[in-house]
Amino acid sequence: MYKVIIVDDEPIIVEGLQKGIAWENWNCKIVGTAGNGKEGLRLVREMEPNILISDISMTNMDGLTMVAAIKSEFPDIEVCLLTGFRNFEYAQQAVKLGVTRFLLKPSKIDELEEAIGAMTNNLMLKGTFGDEEESAEVWDMDIPYEKYLYDIFIKDRPQLDESTGERLKFTVANTYIVKNAIVYMYENYREKLSLADVAEHCFVSNWHLSKLLNRYVGKGFLEILNRIRLDKAKEILDTTNIKILTVSEMVGFQDVTHFSRIFKSYEGISPTEYRVRGEG
Repeated sequence: MYKVIIVDDEPIIVEGLQKGIAWENWNCKIVGTAGNGKEGLRLVREMEPNILISDISMTNMDGLTMVAAIKSEFPDIEVCLLTGFRNFEYAQQAVKLGVTRFLLKPSKIDELEEAIGAMTNNLMLKGTFGDEEESAEVWDMDIPYEKYLYDIFIKDRPQLDESTGERLKFTVANTYIVKNAIVYMYENYREKLSLADVAEHCFVSNWHLSKLLNRYVGKGFLEILNRIRLDKAKEILDTTNIKILTVSEMVGFQDVTHFSRIFKSYEGISPTEYRVRGEG
């Protein structure tokens, strides 16, 4: 039987889904329920279900973030999202992530049964979402910092797998995870960030995030973070006379010597030489 997990922070919804549908008619069995996104993500990793039915808005995790994390690790899982609000943007993102159905609450039994039928049919066909190729669609080019991040890290990323020579396939879920990770680094570059911090934010393991960054960007965590920090440092050096020591602290480096060494390895000159050259 197909294994089903239900995630919703409204107990009455969970109970209604459990008792209001004859799951056995679709060769399905509910193997677990969760009241929030984090617990739902843990349960999916533990039970590895075939079908996930989830609310999109929960107290500790956005439903799309949870789905991206799940789809990244389990690309063949079938997903139906429930929402109490008409939100076209959410619906678009859900479709891009490979969500089979996006239903408004309160959902009618016939709508839910149609969704279950569609998901089980997809499972019988062995899924159709695992090989979707997406790239820029996840990024909003009208937001300056997103365009900057896309142009720096994604636009010219590797197109071939170094080990096999085959063309890389960029799935929506993995692209979504990578975007979330890079944006989080950009928003928090001043902090003492670790790979574990970013992985926790994206609800994936350190190993999985590291693999995605190297595969999708062609760069590791520190290389991406350093590039963001050094670009910010160059902005400060170009527009102010702030001391190099202070600049290094402003962009997240704990030691000015380390900052200068990293700066020179990326730019070919020291921060001081960069500033003098700019003044000249």
